[in-house]
Amino acid sequence: MDHSGLPGSTNSVNQRMKSFYRLLRYLVYFLFGLSLIGACGLYGAYLYLEPKLPSIETLKDVRLQVPLRIFSNDHLLIAEFGEKRREPLDYEEIPPVMIQAILAAEDDRFFQHPGVDYQGILRAALQLLLTGERRQGGSTITMQVARNFFLSRKKTYSRKLNEIFLALKIERMLSKEEILELYLNKIYFGHRAYGIAAAALVYYGRPVEKLELSEIAMIAGLPKAPSRHNPISDPARALIRRNYVLGRMRHLNYISRLEYDTTKAARITAGLHTTPSEVEAPYVAEMARAEAVARFGRDAAYTGGYAVTTTIESRLQTAANRALRQAIQAYDKRHGYRGVAGHHDISEAVDQSALIALMADQPDVADMKKAIVTAISEQDAEVLTAQGESMTLDWQALSWAGVYINHDLKQAEPKQTSEILAVGDLVYLYRETPEEGEPLWRLAQAPGVSGALLSLSPRNGAIKALVGGYDFYLSKFNRVTQAKRQPGSGFKPFIYAAALEAGFTPASMINDAPVVFDDDTLEAVWRPENYSGRFFGPTRLRYALTHSRNLVSIRLLRKIGINHAVNYASRFGFDKRELPRDLSLALGSGVVTPLAMGRGYSVLANGGYYVSPHIITAIRNDRGETLYEANSIQVCDDAMELHAKQAVDQTDGGTAAQQKSAGEKNMPPPLRCAKRAITEQNHYLMHSMLRDVIQHGTARKARSLGRLDIAGKTGTTNDQRDAWFNGFNHHLVTTAWIGFDGFKPLGRGEVGGRAALPAWIDYMRVALNGIEEVLPEMPPGMVTMRIDVDTGEPVGVGSPNAIFEVFEVINAPKLPHDRDSDRTKESAATTNANPIEDPF
Repeated sequence: MDHSGLPGSTNSVNQRMKSFYRLLRYLVYFLFGLSLIGACGLYGAYLYLEPKLPSIETLKDVRLQVPLRIFSNDHLLIAEFGEKRREPLDYEEIPPVMIQAILAAEDDRFFQHPGVDYQGILRAALQLLLTGERRQGGSTITMQVARNFFLSRKKTYSRKLNEIFLALKIERMLSKEEILELYLNKIYFGHRAYGIAAAALVYYGRPVEKLELSEIAMIAGLPKAPSRHNPISDPARALIRRNYVLGRMRHLNYISRLEYDTTKAARITAGLHTTPSEVEAPYVAEMARAEAVARFGRDAAYTGGYAVTTTIESRLQTAANRALRQAIQAYDKRHGYRGVAGHHDISEAVDQSALIALMADQPDVADMKKAIVTAISEQDAEVLTAQGESMTLDWQALSWAGVYINHDLKQAEPKQTSEILAVGDLVYLYRETPEEGEPLWRLAQAPGVSGALLSLSPRNGAIKALVGGYDFYLSKFNRVTQAKRQPGSGFKPFIYAAALEAGFTPASMINDAPVVFDDDTLEAVWRPENYSGRFFGPTRLRYALTHSRNLVSIRLLRKIGINHAVNYASRFGFDKRELPRDLSLALGSGVVTPLAMGRGYSVLANGGYYVSPHIITAIRNDRGETLYEANSIQVCDDAMELHAKQAVDQTDGGTAAQQKSAGEKNMPPPLRCAKRAITEQNHYLMHSMLRDVIQHGTARKARSLGRLDIAGKTGTTNDQRDAWFNGFNHHLVTTAWIGFDGFKPLGRGEVGGRAALPAWIDYMRVALNGIEEVLPEMPPGMVTMRIDVDTGEPVGVGSPNAIFEVFEVINAPKLPHDRDSDRTKESAATTNANPIEDPF
């Protein structure tokens, strides 16, 4: 019986199998054909797009946008400027665990695929077929590098093709390590952080090599969605993403089960951290920033990775900040309490966080703490600071606060706390170090008075410390460079130096007596007087300068002539156009900046040479190449001057080929020696006279430093509107100024020796620590003689009223018998001379 036609027969099965194989063969042909068409289409697309692809060569010489950074001379960070925070790292500097975390989160097959992960692309294609939606998928790290450096983030098919082709091209040109280094330095991590090094600093305030595993995983989870997975903006989502990264690391055996369990339980510790400035010098930073912008333009300066090294010494800058603030706080304390910063009803504030929130709008002030009064008793107060610290202010911290009336008056010191404070008051605290006892936090207030301190090297003008005000963030006005104030008696040394040049001596006598000037150049009849209101009669110039006698200075200026004085002052760097052409010049009625005063006093400190203050040592680009290096004028010894002259002669006399050869050898620039401004004899006398100001005169407080090599001059203007001290030794010149920006009087008794000198002393105590005392050597052409202390006339040995004085030989006074001898010789010469015959 034939069963071949039955459904279950062998022939039927064979027929179905043949049909299946035929269908399978057609499907293979179809798929092969489809693949071939796809490959041809892909190749065609490549041929079409390849000429339009950007050159990968730029990745070998990529210039990442890096902010401008300002450094001290000892290479501590002062400030950073720029929208993007970035700290580029070499591949070798990146911790291996960070690389593992990034690969686990972004591309675990990075070291296996050729730049394109076909498995990921197929997953993305399948998603498109199933849902009809284009979603991010299949992007390798190499493709992200291509997108971030060359393409937009717009999701289109053409961009994806470009991304794939670029990734393949990048993989042919760069190593895997080079690609990963580019990615980890370029990618955005949120909150202005670009690159993993910046992310570590922004979120944890530490370099990447010091991060914990939980922190590394948190950062590794950010590139996918820096805003959505951000630990600051959305801690809950960030925690989920961090734990996902940890899970991927565990799955890939990058971490152990114990590490995974322990780290997954760790809490979020991220917070926003600003760039950690290592030196507080915001006025310096602004000066350096302005210079960089002037050189490179704003956009380039903030993104070009320039590093500006300043002349600032961090130790001296810190001392200057503290010294000036202490002097300003001391002045403020002497003049009474102007009241609290604000007040809140704290009856509804049930916890500490609510109290701290009440201080949010109270301005921060430099080194002071904000606080709110939580309780008071008879002679103390309980306060809570904005940092969450509870403090007790005892009576020593409060009793100074007699109420301010005006710049000359304040009320008597209070008897109990309730006269000063009430619960809910917003106040400031200042950490004060009394002359005796331990440092304490006392009640304080935001200062109303301003100040400035400048310190520079007299050898080359390098600025070592600069403070332009109490707090840069409350007032960006730089009083060192911008405040034009009357220097008062601080200008007298330049008048005296001009007088010495004109033939006067330290022993010359000028009458200290009342005088009235009806000068057409002045607005009214002028009746100058000494600060004490007294008159002392004939006075030696040395003594007059030591005790800052105004009338002597005025008469001296009248004798030497205003034109001579103005011209001579210009040798110290003062602008003739800004100096008054009348006798008030003797009392410092012109307007100058503290910077100009520091420059002028440098001549008196360095032997008589003019140097120019400067604050930038070098500027380098992001590759460390030097774009600018200061070649400042400096005081040279004889050997240095000879070397400088020979270098100039060789440069001027060499052939073009020789000069080109020297340039190719990257020879250092020739030494620039400062020109002499005043004679060495004039300098020696002025140095000696200004040392007396400290040892015997208006700056005697500075003797507390225990040095004999320091010199300087106090300065006070009319109504005590400005208080100065300008002082120096061979190593440093330092100028301190105290005054109100609005030119209000400082108050009775607030002279340079009281208001400004303490800042100078506190700073120089630190700055001169370990610096050897050096006194200038007496130059040739000088002689020491005995003179009468009252008349300035030379006297013989044994005179009971004699002191020693130094003179230039050509201007030295003569003893009486020497003058008689000279007159006899002149008479004899006249008698023995041949008579002149009359030619007619």
